[in-house]
Amino acid sequence: MSSTAAPPRAGVAKARRRDARIGYAFLSPWLIGFFFLTAGPMVASLVLSFTDYNIFRAPKFIGIDNFTALFSDPRFFQAWRVTLMYVVIAAPLKLFAALLVAQLLALPYKGQGVFRSVFYAPSLIAASVSIALVWRAMFVDDGIVSRVSGLLGLPTEGWVGNPDMTMPMFVLLAIWAFGGPMVIFLAGIKQIPQELYEAADVDGASGFSKWWNITLPMLSPTIFFNSLLEIIHSFMVFGSAFIISNGTGGPAGSTLFYTLYLYQRAFTDLKMGYASAMAWVFFVVIGVLTVIYFRASKAWVFYGDQK
Repeated sequence: MSSTAAPPRAGVAKARRRDARIGYAFLSPWLIGFFFLTAGPMVASLVLSFTDYNIFRAPKFIGIDNFTALFSDPRFFQAWRVTLMYVVIAAPLKLFAALLVAQLLALPYKGQGVFRSVFYAPSLIAASVSIALVWRAMFVDDGIVSRVSGLLGLPTEGWVGNPDMTMPMFVLLAIWAFGGPMVIFLAGIKQIPQELYEAADVDGASGFSKWWNITLPMLSPTIFFNSLLEIIHSFMVFGSAFIISNGTGGPAGSTLFYTLYLYQRAFTDLKMGYASAMAWVFFVVIGVLTVIYFRASKAWVFYGDQK
């Protein structure tokens, strides 16, 4: 008669401790990066937001003066106005373009891979400095856009120096880079069961009815994910605004995005305490909006047959 002896309890505990050490060893690069590159600077920024600090002198504690000063700063509100306008206009239009193209790319035809690559490629380089320089060269006076406008009999003034046209210029740049959300939409569309469309065909549903009652609800988690990312990403626009406006936020403050103004206060005016207060206000506002968006999603995002 044979029997299998249970492993000694001490041996099991030793194996678990060994597995835990291995796990922490694999996690250590991320943990080091998180504590030294994310959590540490955030704590330092929070402390500096209560100080008067300009790099060359030791920080001087001034309480909440930096936060109260924000509400008497007209450029602070101008930065919020420009940023919110960009978020409200650019994010929905970019998502609409991404969803529209994803629907077309989901149709069966030859050369799908080529078209997907062509539409996705701009999103890989849109945030680069080189593209911002190209965009600026296209929209300055006597640039290609003003020349084409002249051929069509439209005003030939460059968009870069026109406060009324700078926002459309940035929105076009955002829409042009719709490849990232397009790929996610395309993956979401491919996951929708075809049986639902076949059942709708049996019932004689029209194409729009199938899109409205099947595609849109089944795609709602993907729409929520994409829209959340794009809203947060739109709040953080900086590189293109810095390059196109030469770091000034002009003309007439029309490109003074919040992150650009924060940069100006920190690295041009050397108001590190003030800039830290701006950063924390920015962080709290985006955090609150994210929580509200998550709660609102319960009304329109469907997971299977549940909201």
